[in-house]
Amino acid sequence: QVQLVESGGGLVQAGGSLRLSCAASGSIFRINYMGWYRQAPGKQRELVAAITFGGGTNYADSVKGRFTISRDNAKNTVYLQMSNLKPEDTAVYYCHVQQWGLDYWGQGTQVTVSS
Repeated sequence: QVQLVESGGGLVQAGGSLRLSCAASGSIFRINYMGWYRQAPGKQRELVAAITFGGGTNYADSVKGRFTISRDNAKNTVYLQMSNLKPEDTAVYYCHVQQWGLDYWGQGTQVTVSS
């Protein structure tokens, strides 16, 4: 089992920045895939950004140029630096990791961007 603990959400004005963190613990061998999803009220959960063990990244078009995903493999931690935040970024953000084909999710952290 892998446990995920997220931190860093909150309330910010449009144009501001936030940094999310997600630390994985438990039975970890090598987490190949780490990522962030988000879910706004009334909408489906969507991929925001993902990063592989080797550092390859993938971003949703809506966040390209504003968000940066990174990871510290020694700490089994993934980060999401969010800049130039917009009201439409308001959502619950979930950390997601995949190891040996199994998916693990964090509890979610609320990000609210006021206009």
